[in-house]
Amino acid sequence: MNNRKRWGFTLSVVLLLSLIASACGTKTEETTKVRIGEVTRSLFYAPQYVALSQGFFKDEGLDVELTTTPGGDKTMTALLSNAIDVALVGSETSIYVSQQGSDDPVINFAQLTQTDGTFLVARNKVDKLDWNALKGKVFLGQRKGGMPQMAGEFTLKKHNIDPQKDLQLIQNIDFANIVSAYASGTGEYVQLFEPQASIIEKEGKGYVLASFGVESGQLPYTVFMSKQSFIKANPATIQKFTNAIQRAQLWVAAKSVDEITEAVLPYFKDIDVAIVKSVVKRYKDQDSFATDGIVDEKEWNNLLDVMTSAGELKEKVAWSKLVNNSFAEKAKSTVKK
Repeated sequence: MNNRKRWGFTLSVVLLLSLIASACGTKTEETTKVRIGEVTRSLFYAPQYVALSQGFFKDEGLDVELTTTPGGDKTMTALLSNAIDVALVGSETSIYVSQQGSDDPVINFAQLTQTDGTFLVARNKVDKLDWNALKGKVFLGQRKGGMPQMAGEFTLKKHNIDPQKDLQLIQNIDFANIVSAYASGTGEYVQLFEPQASIIEKEGKGYVLASFGVESGQLPYTVFMSKQSFIKANPATIQKFTNAIQRAQLWVAAKSVDEITEAVLPYFKDIDVAIVKSVVKRYKDQDSFATDGIVDEKEWNNLLDVMTSAGELKEKVAWSKLVNNSFAEKAKSTVKK
């Protein structure tokens, strides 16, 4: 065999072996699809968007489909009808389902935010807020029975204001239309989430005077939850999901406002970067982002107090009945930054 043929034969063998090795080494990664329904698109949920943008869900082998289902009632309806697998919504919704006598309860398994995320916005800027100034005024609130409205009422009562008697309370405007209603002149005060509060400020149509999150204390405000039947049938998926969220929570706690802003921007393309940055800072400074997914009993009882104060709780629901911390506890002990 001459040298040219010998080298040709050798090269062919090498290429063949490389292809065989490549084929043997290639393994199709199986992914599990998880459908999330978020109650609204908000920077309040920054760790969720971090888990998506940084590939934490993908690292766990999850293919996450995110849908915004505006309002707690719509989100819970989607979960109960199996249109979604996991809901990101206030814990109060799981209590409402329980009060209706469901035989497949909705279980809270990973907390995302630990305070209310709304702010008191007024038409006029003041150096120091006098809560009594709200008395007799038109207050544009949130949906009756929703966590924002209940946290708002809890705060107002703490400052000796009876929302039903001392305010001209409006709470029949759809969640998605509250900002436009206030911007067009309805109400002297309004309770708003971010980034809407900051946008109103930038436009000169209102000013943030107080944080209902700071005022009402720590709560299992926004939590990932699923039907008990889904959790029992898919414990490995729920664990992987919780691991990804825990990783995102640690990431958010460790990173700067600029880094967090960059990570969440793909989900807020229509919002000015400066506003995104100021909102992230505002929530981070007031410790709204939970650093782990555990829903502790003290926070749960605070939630029950808030609901009782609002007249929305028929009877107290035990923390152990609607909370499963096993996934969050395992994630906290095993997931590192």
